[in-house]
Amino acid sequence: MSPVMIVALLHYFLFAGLVQSAPVSLSDPPPALREAAERAKTLVEKILRDIPTVYTATVTTQGLTLDPAGQTMNLQMMVTSLGIPAAPVIKPPSEHFTLDICVSRMSAGSRLYQELLGVLSDKLSGLSDLRADLRDLLTHINKMKVAAQLGADVVDQNHSLDLVSRLHGNYDVQVAVHLALTQLRSFCHDLIRSLRAVATYRTRAAGAR
Repeated sequence: MSPVMIVALLHYFLFAGLVQSAPVSLSDPPPALREAAERAKTLVEKILRDIPTVYTATVTTQGLTLDPAGQTMNLQMMVTSLGIPAAPVIKPPSEHFTLDICVSRMSAGSRLYQELLGVLSDKLSGLSDLRADLRDLLTHINKMKVAAQLGADVVDQNHSLDLVSRLHGNYDVQVAVHLALTQLRSFCHDLIRSLRAVATYRTRAAGAR
């Protein structure tokens, strides 16, 4: 092999190595996204503080409790019979769980519980303030979507309408409120973790590979 060819090959491999080792350019989240995420997190923290008070005021059936350790009733059959859906799984955004998916599921879950509490509010009082907070939360999440230039949500069928025909008495209503509030509390904990991550999540800069 000629000296010229050797030099050419060395230059080629050196350049290829530099390209592969070049750091990926990351961009900070837009200020509007950080602000909307922080406002949403503050509201979720308020919802978490209010849930125990709302629960005490609305759930009076003996054997139902917000504390999982004190729960003495097996409600799995009631979960099935009432058909209350679980909230979509959310977790901090990553390469495999994109910001678009994360925020869309935040929106879907918040809308689900707002609708459920709307149905249950027609059966007993004490849930309207929590429902209003969820409505405001959706507003902040929509602002996050706009700031991050994310796509529109695909809205599922209204699950809460199925609940109306299954509430045959006060006991059904009590169990439904219990399930809605306990699941909402768990969803809110996931929301806070994800919102913290969204506020600091750095994405690939435009044109970066």
